[in-house]
Amino acid sequence: MSSSLSLRALAGGLALGLVGALLGPAAVLAQDEVGWDTPRVLELVDRARSIRQSVAVDSVLRSYRSSARGFVYFFLDRNDSDERTLVKTDQVALDVFWRAPGDTRQRIVGLRDEKSLPTNIQYHLDHLTVVQDEFGDRIRLGDGDEVEAVAHPVSVGAERIYHFRLRDSLTLEFGGGRAPVRVYEMQVRPRDPDQPGFVGSVFLDRSTAAIVRMNFTFTPASYVDPYLDYIRISLDNSLWMDRFWLPYRQEAELRRELPQLDFLAGSVIRGRFEIRDYDFNVDLPSGLFSSRTVLAVPEAERRAFPFEEPIFAGLEEEGLQPSASMEELRAQARQLVRDHALSGLRPARFHWASASDAARYSRAEGVYLGTGTSLRLPADLRLRSHAGWSFGRSDLSARFEATTDTRTPATRVTLEWRAPHDIGPVAPASGLINSLASLAGEDWTDPYFSTGVRVERRFGAVDGPRVTARLGWADERSARVRVGDATGVFRPVRPIEDGIARTVGAEVAWPRLFGPVDASVDLEAARLNGRTWTSAEGILAVRRDDAWRTLDVDLSVRLGLADDPPPQGLTLLGGRNTLPGHDHRALVGDRYWLVQAEIGRRITAPWVGVHLLGSVGRTFIAGPDVLPAGWTGDPDAGVRGSVGLGLDLLWDVLTVDVVRGLGPGGDWALLFGVNPRFHPWL
Repeated sequence: MSSSLSLRALAGGLALGLVGALLGPAAVLAQDEVGWDTPRVLELVDRARSIRQSVAVDSVLRSYRSSARGFVYFFLDRNDSDERTLVKTDQVALDVFWRAPGDTRQRIVGLRDEKSLPTNIQYHLDHLTVVQDEFGDRIRLGDGDEVEAVAHPVSVGAERIYHFRLRDSLTLEFGGGRAPVRVYEMQVRPRDPDQPGFVGSVFLDRSTAAIVRMNFTFTPASYVDPYLDYIRISLDNSLWMDRFWLPYRQEAELRRELPQLDFLAGSVIRGRFEIRDYDFNVDLPSGLFSSRTVLAVPEAERRAFPFEEPIFAGLEEEGLQPSASMEELRAQARQLVRDHALSGLRPARFHWASASDAARYSRAEGVYLGTGTSLRLPADLRLRSHAGWSFGRSDLSARFEATTDTRTPATRVTLEWRAPHDIGPVAPASGLINSLASLAGEDWTDPYFSTGVRVERRFGAVDGPRVTARLGWADERSARVRVGDATGVFRPVRPIEDGIARTVGAEVAWPRLFGPVDASVDLEAARLNGRTWTSAEGILAVRRDDAWRTLDVDLSVRLGLADDPPPQGLTLLGGRNTLPGHDHRALVGDRYWLVQAEIGRRITAPWVGVHLLGSVGRTFIAGPDVLPAGWTGDPDAGVRGSVGLGLDLLWDVLTVDVVRGLGPGGDWALLFGVNPRFHPWL
């Protein structure tokens, strides 16, 4: 079989798979409407309501005292990836009290925080405390500023507000020596999704119908704060005195974005608490219940509290990824209200994917100004568009993107009109830093322009292997210097092979393959101007980001090869972000390897840190060492390396590096930049 037929067959199979993935949910839509509000499930709702009310008047339980320990994280969550940036960590210790028939009090006895980035955030009290009574008959959050009054699914009259369905009978494992519990899972959704309401599952003990667990979110109408994207909550109870289901473990996540602007990232507050050390039927001071619901000891005492764990213990153990229960809740809530959005944000907003989408400057575009829009539709479909004008080219660039979700599984369709791309594979700098350098006469990119369409489908779990399959068609055209050409301020733009490129490819990524090691492999086949070429790239990365900043380690190994690629498929190494201290992108090849390492630690928090960095790599071209027409560089320069010392400034946002290139042509270089984790935002 010819390579052309093989490529067409592979593309056709992938296309059928993508279409099937898109149409699959429609095939089960009718099935999702079966089994609601049966007599059996409505009987369970009534039993759950009765047992919940009986606890308040049960003479066996007069009071209890317990303690709670928790962590609250505030971080930034990028809109287009799973990357998260920690801003602040709080550690909380609580004394928890209850008295029949339903009086609750909590006292904050320990509270300390650590800032990873500057912030002045102030939490509502219920972000720093636990839920004792499963929210009562009306769910209220943020002192009413976030959620005001959503009916509890087993409150009086809930049958008039919600639909109920008995989904399954299963066993819950709690860990910590607690016996497994047989439960019914009861799904809940509002009769009117346009009204405030609960969306999720209530897990009921099979023998008593007591609430064992609740996993839920809310309808958009529930949110009072226009900045709220969503709130997700998971509450676990545990059996005490062989009779009473009382709080054991709780998790909540709140995400906010600007209501007028879809830009960069959202802010997330995530709290995780465990409640323990119950002491039943104790005598509690009567004056305790005449004061405020939440009390606090003086600040000095709170900070001096002898916590059993370090402040970053929870972060090091669990990370910032959503827990399994939160991911299951997200997926289930989407199914329960399939035709309705669950975000509290405005459906239509302005949109920029990065600061460079709004304004940038380069030798191939001159001054560029752009704007965009974001539109959220039901069923988690999001449409983003962007258009801008290049004053140097006197031409329009545009991009349109449709996505079905930001997690997995996800489908993305992207259309581009004369959009700039950079010959790679490693970007030399963020867009903002490159614009500043271009204003000074040094543009580090090697751009070309593309008009086409790309379809991607991503499969897999958030914390496991993920596969992204893609198909593409693009008309690729060379760029040229549009500003300062007559004076020779800028180096020439490397030309590409113009033509129609058809591509099919797949990336397999293993986040946390083992320990702190991430791995990925990307395979692609393409056809351009009558010939087929293939490429493969593998990346192995070890990242140990110490929350204490006592020692951060970042090591990456990249390997790549391409079989007879056009110029735009070649690799460029040298200079910033690859081999600093050598001429910029002076190493050219269709095969390459690159090893980069950085070890750093904080010196004076949060102002100054120091790091050592090093890199070594090589490019070469298989067969005759011939560069494409109009190109400069060395196709077989041998091994080159770099070593240096740098400073991390202002919460590790800014970097200053002094680097020495090793090998022929190596020299000293002074580099100013921004931490790579912020590059996609710039």
